[in-house]
Amino acid sequence: MVLGLGLFSGLWIFCSTRDHLLSTLLSLEYMALIMFLFFVFSLFFMPLYYSLIYLIMAACEGALGLSILINMNRTHGGDYYKSFNLFLL
Repeated sequence: MVLGLGLFSGLWIFCSTRDHLLSTLLSLEYMALIMFLFFVFSLFFMPLYYSLIYLIMAACEGALGLSILINMNRTHGGDYYKSFNLFLL
């Protein structure tokens, strides 16, 4: 129940913060951490290497998100969504 509440709160933060890319990425990483804890606590139903594979995929997702954030910061001057126009690209 606690993991469900944590996942719901991460989803709530993800849907409510639409101004900066960094806050969106942090909420996604929080949800990935909650899902990892769910996989670890459900050890009776699946082997532990599935949670390790999920952790590797979450780390790759985080690295991809940070690279998009850095690229957006270099090209548009920040991570504020409303500061750039997609039609000029």
